[in-house]
Amino acid sequence: MEVQFTEEIEQLKKGAGQTFQGEGILAITKALLQSGVAYIGGYQGAPVSHLLDVMVQAKPYVDTLGVHVEACANEASAAAMLGASLHYPLRGCVTWKSIVGTNVAADALSNLASPGVVGGALIVVGEDYGEGASVIQERTHAYALKSTMLLLDPRPDLPTMVRMVEHAFALSEASNMPAILELRIRACHVRGRFECKDNVAPAWSTRHPIDEPAGFDYMRLAHPPVTFRHEKLKVEQRIPAAQRYIAEHRLNEHVAGDFADVGLIVQGGLYNATLRALQQLGLADAFGASRVPLLVLNVTFPLVPDEVVAFCAGKRAVGVLEEGSPEYIEKDVVAAMRRADVPTPLHGKDLWPAAGEYTVEVIAQGLVAFAEHHLPQVDLTAARAWLAGNRARRDDVAKAMGPLPARPPGFCVGCPERPVFSALKLAQAEVGPVHVAADIGCHALATFEPFSSGHSILGYGMSLASRAGVSPMMQRRTIAIMGDGGFWHNGLLTGVQSALFNGDDAVLLIMKNGYTSATGTQDIISTPDDEAKAAAASAGTLHQSLADKNQTIETTLKGLGVQWLRTVHTYEVDVMRRTLEEALTSDFTGLKVIVAEGECQLERQRRIRPWIAQRLKCGERVERVKYGVDEDVCNGDHACIRLSGCPTLTLKDNPDPLKVDPVATVIDGCVGCGLCGANAHAATLCPSFYRAEVVRNPKWHEKLLHALRTPLVRALQTA
Repeated sequence: MEVQFTEEIEQLKKGAGQTFQGEGILAITKALLQSGVAYIGGYQGAPVSHLLDVMVQAKPYVDTLGVHVEACANEASAAAMLGASLHYPLRGCVTWKSIVGTNVAADALSNLASPGVVGGALIVVGEDYGEGASVIQERTHAYALKSTMLLLDPRPDLPTMVRMVEHAFALSEASNMPAILELRIRACHVRGRFECKDNVAPAWSTRHPIDEPAGFDYMRLAHPPVTFRHEKLKVEQRIPAAQRYIAEHRLNEHVAGDFADVGLIVQGGLYNATLRALQQLGLADAFGASRVPLLVLNVTFPLVPDEVVAFCAGKRAVGVLEEGSPEYIEKDVVAAMRRADVPTPLHGKDLWPAAGEYTVEVIAQGLVAFAEHHLPQVDLTAARAWLAGNRARRDDVAKAMGPLPARPPGFCVGCPERPVFSALKLAQAEVGPVHVAADIGCHALATFEPFSSGHSILGYGMSLASRAGVSPMMQRRTIAIMGDGGFWHNGLLTGVQSALFNGDDAVLLIMKNGYTSATGTQDIISTPDDEAKAAAASAGTLHQSLADKNQTIETTLKGLGVQWLRTVHTYEVDVMRRTLEEALTSDFTGLKVIVAEGECQLERQRRIRPWIAQRLKCGERVERVKYGVDEDVCNGDHACIRLSGCPTLTLKDNPDPLKVDPVATVIDGCVGCGLCGANAHAATLCPSFYRAEVVRNPKWHEKLLHALRTPLVRALQTA
């Protein structure tokens, strides 16, 4: 990965007496080293990608501590790493994006949680829930409940988050339960500071290896008949031990308030939004002092019944703020209160929404209803006016602007995957519409306009497997699309192996852009090495893809038995169109694989910009390709835009006063990928596109040629 985390790595080296300042997810990373973690792994994904990215680049430093860092092939392999903590007092941490990553890791987590751990085992998950989410809306809480794992939801405050990481390891060891630390996107990116501690080198590590393996213990396996004993241990020993630790170390926070006869039980991750909402009602100040007593749950499973009962007893009403559905925490609170015969009225999903993100406005609406019932002495005029003002502003904008045009996300400028979907659109015009099984990754952006391509997305690397049921029922062959990241994550085994084993007549299109691009362009096994990148730059072959320097995907497919295999550069739209048509109509029955090869444009630009800057600084010649549209030739049909969707290919007013239709234009930001011209050629569009070479620091003969050419061109223009 070309992105560098030099400053962040320096933050990890800070010790006692120094102050860390930065984002929440980096504070978590620092907290791991302060806690004596022995091994770290994971699979990148928003919003926790930086944890693993920084650790991978910090390997030279963490090696000095004896900490092992490993970028895993997927979340299942990351979860399986925690098996090191089954027998040995090794503290381990793995990370991934939830809920999709937790789904992938579920099998390993169940088998880990059943026998329990000896060393502290921590899973840091990015709880991608709410307005900024990019995945299905489910909660990690269900996994903690079903597998009996600790679940921490720390208050979004850096000192608290760091403290919860340190306690998570100790809590895991005290209860023998794996711990999950969930972080919403706002917690990952909240900024603050905390006083550092010295990093702790683990007792057993890569520098001080374990002398002998642990003795065989059948109880450490998740296998009958001991699994029945494990189930009893969870209930009889592990949960009570966790509850004792939580209570003794006061992991959940109690905030006093002068309205002592009511209270709110709040997930730790919702604390900041709740305080802001209380402030709108005049029930908290700008510094976070609440007038309503709060029980802040930094640990949301297991709850401590005595703590809940003590907080609720004697109050006229208590509200439970729990984001998402089902209301697991609310039901646990109700059970604790009823078993203790506490009659305090409880509100939760009756006042707050059953689903969706609890923003400040959403929380405030529920608090107004709560106060109307139980705090009649509070003047809610300002809060109601604030909420009404928000609604009025939205209504006014809607009336003034009318229906706003859709603004779907799209591929980056110059993305090598855009031309593939242009070719697919052209191929379907000839062959007919086909069922397209889409996948997770950058290529999923083709589900938006102008391509609107993709009938299903069932999981990362699952596209080929997901077409298995529908493919035999279709008159035409189906197409499955996956990226090289998805191929290595899950697609090779769940899709390719299954299709070959069953002799399926399927078409698979693999986007080989060289990285797991959608998660931050991390390296994979088929990423070109640094030597290949340096050679390409020094040779000046900037227009070529680096993907063809690594044939790992093709070699793997051939070794597995794929007989019909084509590799096509993505920017060759006409060649890609013809290859797709061949795959869809070929007499060959069996798996047909097209490898669409083209390096991620973001990584390409990160690589060549320093190289170009250095050449310019030295006064060397640099040539840049730019595309444009001849306004006099453009007929205003705009088929080029419908076939491209590139943000730099847009519209402007027609300079001809006799023509009404706007003309196409290429704006600044064009990276010269060549798609405009390739589309125009493949689809036989109007010849309005031109290609220009912009030369900086030209040679003497180029200057001379330009001086001779300019007056001639002017003469021809005026003739």
